[in-house]
Amino acid sequence: MRAWQVHRSGPVETGPLRLVDVPVPSPAPSELLVQVRACGVCRTDLHVAEGDLPVHKIDVVPGHEVVGTVAAVGNDVEGFLVGERVGIAWLRHTDGVCVYCRRGRENLCPQSRYTGWDADGGYAEYTCVPADFAYRLPEGYDDTEVAPLLCAGIIGYRALRRADLPPGGRLGIYGFGGSAHLAMQVALAQGATVHVLTRSRAHQELALELGATSVGDATDEPPERLDSAILFAPVGDLVPVALAALDRGGTLAIAGIHLTDVPPLHYERHLFYERNLRSVTANTRDDGREFLAFAAEHPLRVRTTGYPLDAADRALVDLAADRVNGAAVLIM
Repeated sequence: MRAWQVHRSGPVETGPLRLVDVPVPSPAPSELLVQVRACGVCRTDLHVAEGDLPVHKIDVVPGHEVVGTVAAVGNDVEGFLVGERVGIAWLRHTDGVCVYCRRGRENLCPQSRYTGWDADGGYAEYTCVPADFAYRLPEGYDDTEVAPLLCAGIIGYRALRRADLPPGGRLGIYGFGGSAHLAMQVALAQGATVHVLTRSRAHQELALELGATSVGDATDEPPERLDSAILFAPVGDLVPVALAALDRGGTLAIAGIHLTDVPPLHYERHLFYERNLRSVTANTRDDGREFLAFAAEHPLRVRTTGYPLDAADRALVDLAADRVNGAAVLIM
């Protein structure tokens, strides 16, 4: 089968990925073998390819927004049938016994492992997933549309929860890519007013099309104080900008797995009056199930840009250059 591997991490312009022919993997007793039909291209894949995230597996196949059909079932698997459509997301293993797992916070499990980082992912014609971490997918979305829901959507949903947006509240979104354009629609469905701050004019236009009340540059001041904000852009310099835009008691959630250094914060300007600063670490399977159930009940407009599997390296270059409006998706 064809698969892309991170052969030598570095800037995407230097070609850290290589397209290779490798054997189709065999599922372990607890796994599903999935024939990939679509795979979203996530900014986390960019961090893996460029080395912002340390190497966990040599020559790993990236990709963790995977939609496909079950091609084979491991000996110990129950409840899945060959030919069934399934989704594969970022989180692929937790120990189930640590204090975090017992508290329902498996995203913090010290033994957690991840698709496309610790194990091969979906930039390939086939991949495997532990059956306990596979998702059943909502109807009403084709493969290309549902792929970004499996990380961009789930992480945006968790970030929105971490931002503690009150009913009918005022939300600021900093950066507007695949995850942000889905999280905004969830917030709007819940009655929020949304202000989008992003440097890309194309992204600003998409935000207005999807229902944003206002748009501006990433460093602009929104037209009203914010109850909550989410930082999707991996730019630490925007942390004080977003904190300064919060009203008293407001919360900023940082949605990315990687962030450039945060500059010094001024206590009175950025944190006083009980402003809160929170990170977002992966997601739980319950987050994924809740979000996909929400997406089934509230149809989301998923903006995608398609690429053939052979162009996965170009998709990452375009993502790094902010040339993708919405979410990039590899189509098999």
